Amino acid sequence: WATDDVVSAVHGTVTKMDAGTKTAVVKTKDGTEYTIKFVDKTTVHGVRATADATATGTKDSFHGLKEGSDVVAHYTVTGTDKTAVEIDNVGKHGIKAVDGTVTHIDRGTKTVAVKTADGTEQTFKLSGHAAADAGKDIGKGTEKSAKVTVYYTEEAGKKTAHFFEKI
Repeated sequence: WATDDVVSAVHGTVTKMDAGTKTAVVKTKDGTEYTIKFVDKTTVHGVRATADATATGTKDSFHGLKEGSDVVAHYTVTGTDKTAVEIDNVGKHGIKAVDGTVTHIDRGTKTVAVKTADGTEQTFKLSGHAAADAGKDIGKGTEKSAKVTVYYTEEAGKKTAHFFEKI
């Protein structure tokens, strides 16, 4: 049934970490707190590697994240437990963010175009999570006018959106 698990996402700040239970509390800007469990398969993007982190990488339950980290947590829910599938660290060494207005979504090629405040249009490839988010968070009929923050990575000049947040 793992393939049927619905992945949700939340953007916030890590306020507490508990190595004993391998959980982190993520607090959103509206004050809601999510307790999310880390497992061996949890993927973390955007954490700057250090010599210490590399040496203890297999022991580090949180893969280099710290209290105060700005994150987007992708998780599944079983009963009342939220289990992290992927955590994206937002910021200087993490994933990037850009605000803009959606001008085009192509579900066939899994791309989205966003016009930023300076008038430029940026096109992003949608990750699996972002493609699902685009379907949920940007409703039909409003998809070409939705104001969003796109959280993305850039590699070899190609931008990949990992999460959308309506603004």
